[in-house]
Amino acid sequence: MFASLPRLIRVPLVVLLLTVNVVVHVLLLFALTLVKLVLPWRAARSACSHGLVAIAESWIGFNNLLFDLFTRIRWQVEGLDGLRPDGNYLVLCNHQSWVDIPVLQKVFNRRIPFLRFFLKQQLIWVPLLGPAWWALDFPFMKRYSRETLERHPELRGKDMEATRRACEKFRRMQVSVMNFAEGTRFTPAKHDAQASPYRHLLRPKAGGLAFVLDAMGDALHAILDVSIVYPEGPCSMKDLVAGRVHEVRVHVSERPIEASLRGDYEADPVFREHFQTWVNELWRAKDACIERMSGPASETARGD
Repeated sequence: MFASLPRLIRVPLVVLLLTVNVVVHVLLLFALTLVKLVLPWRAARSACSHGLVAIAESWIGFNNLLFDLFTRIRWQVEGLDGLRPDGNYLVLCNHQSWVDIPVLQKVFNRRIPFLRFFLKQQLIWVPLLGPAWWALDFPFMKRYSRETLERHPELRGKDMEATRRACEKFRRMQVSVMNFAEGTRFTPAKHDAQASPYRHLLRPKAGGLAFVLDAMGDALHAILDVSIVYPEGPCSMKDLVAGRVHEVRVHVSERPIEASLRGDYEADPVFREHFQTWVNELWRAKDACIERMSGPASETARGD
């Protein structure tokens, strides 16, 4: 509707409305979080948690509306049939840009339980957003460099302990756990440095994925294998806000979580080899899927 406005008017207006949306919803989150903290009854605190998720979904929904109104993105989304808002999912996705996150939120908002990410500890200090992520039970991970671990070996395993605590909390709620298994955003330089055997992907980090599956146990009922393609090439959040992203393609494939995918990745070498083989096969299939998606637009793909 407003995509035809001159850029000098459209972009500042989008930024203003996005900022207002953040402030309004974060203030609502803070208010309900304070109520939750002082209530002594578990049932009441649980109701507050549901209310916090509803506020977050409203926040995402308004962001989605703004992008619909102010951009001309052509969405091609496949594989959404059969998704359950009352299910628990592990969402695996390739990672190219910060734009991946609003894309995932648009595709899955209110179709599956609220997406939660594992975040770096430093992000809790991001104004407004950091405390909001904390209020929404996003787990914050403190990662240590190899040099730090060599100087302080007692810190080894602390990140896994934090992951296990987060997963224990997730087991008691409806949740979709988001995992970028590559561990970082794809760039040609990173691809070459890794000597990645995949054309469109970095090497997956199997250990963290195996740990989440084991820690969550049977609380997760399926994996959502998500592939995102930007046909025009890499893009940034600035490109998205400025309306320079014109097409997004998303493919979703629901995969079962077999019992053989749960085990002790660190201590069991047989399981570790089996899990790495499974992840590598999954990544080969994802690479082939992205190759197909990168071609001419599919006639069968349906917009979101």
